[in-house]
Amino acid sequence: MTEEYTPPKVWTWEAENGGTFASINRPIAGPTHDKDLPVGKHPLQLYSLATPNGQKVTIMLEELLALGHTGAEYDAWLIKIGDGDQFSSGFVDVNPNSKIPAMFDTTNLMRVFESGSILFYLAEKFGEFLPTELAARTECMNWLLWLQGSAPYLGGGFGHFYAYAPTKQEYPINRFAMEVKRQLDVLDQHLEENEYLAGDTYTIADMATWPWYGRMVTGGGYEAGEFLSVHEYEHILRWEKQISARPAVQRGQMVNRTSGPLEGQLHERHDASDFDTKTEDKLQG
Repeated sequence: MTEEYTPPKVWTWEAENGGTFASINRPIAGPTHDKDLPVGKHPLQLYSLATPNGQKVTIMLEELLALGHTGAEYDAWLIKIGDGDQFSSGFVDVNPNSKIPAMFDTTNLMRVFESGSILFYLAEKFGEFLPTELAARTECMNWLLWLQGSAPYLGGGFGHFYAYAPTKQEYPINRFAMEVKRQLDVLDQHLEENEYLAGDTYTIADMATWPWYGRMVTGGGYEAGEFLSVHEYEHILRWEKQISARPAVQRGQMVNRTSGPLEGQLHERHDASDFDTKTEDKLQG
C-alpha cells in the first residue's frame, strides 16, 4: 500500500520529481538561455516535435500543400524538448508558454502558438478544412475544442501515471483510465453516425483528434491498448484507418519525428523533396 501523502502548508519545487519528463517541467515561465531560432526560406516557420500535438500541424500543412496552396510551404525545425530547446529566448518569443508546436508566419510577421490556434489560423488563412456555413462550422469547432480540452486527460493524466510516473499508483491510473474510456465511447458513438467528426467532411477537427485517439485505438498509445480494450471501439477504428490512408497524413506524421523506425523519421523538413531522401542517409550525414 502506498504511504498517504500529506501536503505541506506551502508547496516547494523539487526538481527531481516528475518521472520521465521531470527535466521539461518547472513552476516558472521565461527563457533559461539566449538562443535565436533558425529561419528558413519558406513563408511559414514551424518549431516542433512529432508528438501528437506537433503532428496536428504538420498534417494540416501537408494537406494544404496537397491541395496546391504554395503559400503553405514551410520549414519545420526540430525542437528537442528533452534538451530544453523550448526554453530558449527565441522560442519563448514565439510561444511564451514554452510548448510545441509554435509557428511564425513571415508574410505578416505574426506568431501563432497552441496547436488548436495554429490549425484555426491556417484554416482561415487558406480557406480550407473549416466549413463556412454557420452550423457546420460550429460543429467543427465543437469537436476541435473538445479535443483541446480532452486530450490533457489522455496524455498528462492517463499517459503520465500509466507510463511515465516514477511509481505505479492504483488511484490515478484507475481515475484517468475511466475518463479515457469515457472519451473513447463519446467518439465511438459519434462516429457511428458520422463519417468524420464534423459530419461528412474531413476538417481540422479530425486532424487534431487523429494523432491522439487514432493512435490509442491501434494500440500505440502508451502501450495500453490491451489495458483499455481499445478493440471495442470499432467506429473509431474505421475512422482511424480512413484518415491514416491519406498521403498527407502519412507525410505529416513523419516530420520532426525522432523515434520509431528510421524510415518513418524526418527530423527537419525544408522541401517536399526531403520525403524522397532516405532518412538513414540524412541522419548519418
